[in-house]
Amino acid sequence: MYIYNVTTNIEEQSHEAWLLWMKEVHIPEMIATGKFSKAIMTRVLVEEEMGGITYSVQYYTKDKATLQRYYAEDAENLRSKALGKFANKLVSFRTELEIVSEH
Repeated sequence: MYIYNVTTNIEEQSHEAWLLWMKEVHIPEMIATGKFSKAIMTRVLVEEEMGGITYSVQYYTKDKATLQRYYAEDAENLRSKALGKFANKLVSFRTELEIVSEH
């Protein structure tokens, strides 16, 4: 199993609108691609020097091939929606994680 992790810092003025959009639109659209089995959203408990509020969303997928299909078929469209709606209000970075064991 793999986790596609997206960490985002959103400016405080746009925080509430972004959070609502993530919960009601973006995360459901990610799941609707059929490439992720679930998503967990967490708030990162650090104070960033640049300000803003930081979140991590972890999307679970069965394997690397499925994640690659997401990149090829869906990523550009879904990312452009976020950037179109919240341009210059957020910064994101992505990490791929492989689950080694669960206890």
